[in-house]
Amino acid sequence: MSLMESPPLPAASVSCRNLGKSGLRVSCLGLGTWVTFGSQISDETAEDVLTVAYEHGVNLFDTAEVYAAGKAERTLGNILKSKSWRRSSYVITTKIFWGGQAETERGLSRKHIIEGLRGSLERLQLGYVDIVFANRSDPNSPMEEIVRAMTYVINQGLALYWGTSRWGAAEIMEAYSMARQFNLIPPVCEQAEHHLFQREKVEMQLPELYHKIGVGSVTWSPLACGLITSKYDGRVPDTCRVTIKGYQWLKDKVQSEDGKKQQAKVMDLLPIAHQLGCTVAQLAIAWCLRSEGVSSVLLGVSSAEQLIEHLGALQVLSQLTPQTVMEIDGLLGNKPHPKK
Repeated sequence: MSLMESPPLPAASVSCRNLGKSGLRVSCLGLGTWVTFGSQISDETAEDVLTVAYEHGVNLFDTAEVYAAGKAERTLGNILKSKSWRRSSYVITTKIFWGGQAETERGLSRKHIIEGLRGSLERLQLGYVDIVFANRSDPNSPMEEIVRAMTYVINQGLALYWGTSRWGAAEIMEAYSMARQFNLIPPVCEQAEHHLFQREKVEMQLPELYHKIGVGSVTWSPLACGLITSKYDGRVPDTCRVTIKGYQWLKDKVQSEDGKKQQAKVMDLLPIAHQLGCTVAQLAIAWCLRSEGVSSVLLGVSSAEQLIEHLGALQVLSQLTPQTVMEIDGLLGNKPHPKK
């Protein structure tokens, strides 16, 4: 069998899921702006990508105050301003933690949550974001202060919901308990890294939170920062994001022993992708979408063509039978098991 990829399946219209157990309907594939907007791609390309996404039913656009030092939010804001799309027809999420160099411009103090979000809104040229995420946990800020500040920005109309990103299950549970104890607003979802080689949290810990307290997951990096395509085969192409300044860590990861083993596993998945008539990337994205409690999977793309290929993953999802999933688990050999 040839090691070439199958041609990608065409893009389908994106369906929506509830964000956790909230009433907010988000597209099951969202568009992330990390690495791309304001840095890797031109503003014209960013506009093309956003337009193609919106026209295919993607309504969730994710950014953060730290992406490209605020330029990602500016780019996204400029594009949205130039479009005649109704504000009520899309969902904007941003993340607060790293806002600037000063001590007071970082973390999850009440001061930085409020000022950081106001700064984001200014760059986005929006009156509110739909979801504001705490972009990691902050051991220096008391949980009650964080939950009170998030409740305040929602009550002020600066955000409609709040969530967490890269928090542990125990921290999310603590925020929820704090909200219930003081009649504040609990988080609705967690943003977590999830792909074929990063499974524990989304498959073992978050489903329990989804059932117990209704917290859903929005996942990112379905292709492990581009590792899960067959483009590397041991080499690093010049056009790839690992060659971008500041992403040496990613290049090291790809070229490490683990990275090479993972690339070998990706090649092992090619026959399954062939069988389903899709690319490995489409297979990997569809695989992420099958997890319980996953409301949306964020895609990071550098062109409209790449986005259209990734949207074709929706056609693969219905073909992922339990048997195919077992076959993938067998090849990967990393299925997480409940702790005794």
